[in-house]
Amino acid sequence: MPKAFAQIALTPAAQSFQDHYGTKAAYATLLEGEELTGHQIEPDHAAFISRMDGFYLSTLSQTGWPYVQFKGGPRGFLKVLDDQHFAYADYRGNRQYLSAGNISHNARVSLILVDYETQQRLKIWGEAQITSLEEDREFVMDLMPENYKADPERAITIKTKALEWDCPRHIPKRASVAL
Repeated sequence: MPKAFAQIALTPAAQSFQDHYGTKAAYATLLEGEELTGHQIEPDHAAFISRMDGFYLSTLSQTGWPYVQFKGGPRGFLKVLDDQHFAYADYRGNRQYLSAGNISHNARVSLILVDYETQQRLKIWGEAQITSLEEDREFVMDLMPENYKADPERAITIKTKALEWDCPRHIPKRASVAL
């Protein structure tokens, strides 16, 4: 578990539960030292992100309620831009604009990417930035998968703050079907 993840996730409330169940000492060492680790996209993260055909995005509303939405597309619709950023074209959907509205108010997001076939899961914490078609049409369109029939309305760029491979236990084995 990298330090960036520990700094975000090991809150006093979480540490209280760890203390109660006898795991606090094991996790406390993750907060030691000066070097920040686990905030950059490593080659194994990049390969995993790039092959996803969907992910779960969590945002926070102005009233503090979490909102989780599934975002999908063809494999490769998530584009790694550099060692701390990845992006995707945000397509027109049900037009509620809950995730976009939440991001415009609070940039903090978390994502769960799951490869059900290999039973791998990557958790990501980051800050999201919206780029509209009007702001940078070329950037948004460059994120569109080739021959994918969807109407992009904006790009969402995620700056990673922490990445953590999660335990594969309890991930059901499933296979994606190409559409």
